[in-house]
Amino acid sequence: MESTQTPWWRADVLADRRPFLAARGRIVAAIRGFFAERDFVEVETPILQRSPGNEVHLSAFATERIAPDGARDRLYLHTSPEFACKKLVAGGVPRLFTLARVFRNGERSRLHHPEFTMLEWYRANEPYEVLIEDCSALMRVAAAAAGMNVLGFDGETVDPAAPVERVTVAEACLRHGIDLLATLGDPDRPDREMLVAMARAAGVRVAEDDTWSDVFTRILVDRVEPALGRGRASALTEYPAPEAALARRKPGDPRVAERFELFACGVELANAFGELTDADEQRRRFTADMDEKQRRYGDRYPLDEDLLAAVAAMPPTSGIALGLDRLVMLSTGARRIEDVLWAPVAA
Repeated sequence: MESTQTPWWRADVLADRRPFLAARGRIVAAIRGFFAERDFVEVETPILQRSPGNEVHLSAFATERIAPDGARDRLYLHTSPEFACKKLVAGGVPRLFTLARVFRNGERSRLHHPEFTMLEWYRANEPYEVLIEDCSALMRVAAAAAGMNVLGFDGETVDPAAPVERVTVAEACLRHGIDLLATLGDPDRPDREMLVAMARAAGVRVAEDDTWSDVFTRILVDRVEPALGRGRASALTEYPAPEAALARRKPGDPRVAERFELFACGVELANAFGELTDADEQRRRFTADMDEKQRRYGDRYPLDEDLLAAVAAMPPTSGIALGLDRLVMLSTGARRIEDVLWAPVAA
């Protein structure tokens, strides 16, 4: 069916977006300057991968490679440059960043686009908390490059100069009467029934076939996340271990992992990990996630054996993925992600 939507390239339509796009260029230049000042190397990673990633709910675009001899095999457009970046860290690049085009199928909304830009960076031999300071500085850099004093979206604003609020997932849940840690006596077998009872008491809708993970996600989306990133950015830290497939567990408390998400104006901007470097544990987690993906969606993605070898060779590392387009949106006051894209994917 032919689209009746006004073409994004028409002069009057493009003219409306040009101020946002000009600011995008300044923000990208400022980000590159930020990392150059800190001795990071900018890298480029391949889009085509044997595995697009092994997250349960992400859907990848698949394609077919034809070898010179006519042999065919399946490749995917990556959902993140993470796997290639970790291989580079393992290979001896201790500080790197990339601005990568990434692809996620089944996603399109004001905050989602099937092709978008991910800013990822990695710090070897540094604690993951330092990434919160990086995020704070990058918000200031982006706002200044856009000529703004605040970040804004849907009537909410954040002062990029204000200290980032740091709150653990457990603390955030307790604000709603939910003792999340009590359900994690055995973090490998969290107590679903206990969490269901607490969620329902807090007014969170729960379906009969929801897993512990489903209930946890509903609590986050319905109760926790709407209160984050108001006035100042929030870092939601120490995710429960079952919700951090790529992160190492917190020393001294295996119930939680070294993971945080950054929120501003109610929008998730970034996802960070103290990276897991135990290849056997990583294989176990990936396999369990692909089993769950198979159960839910009838599909699974292959494991990247090269990545697992690199994980075993990585030094202690902290890594983060930040949605560049969302940062540009908040820094310019744009209403939707397509306002800050030069050429959106055809609707």
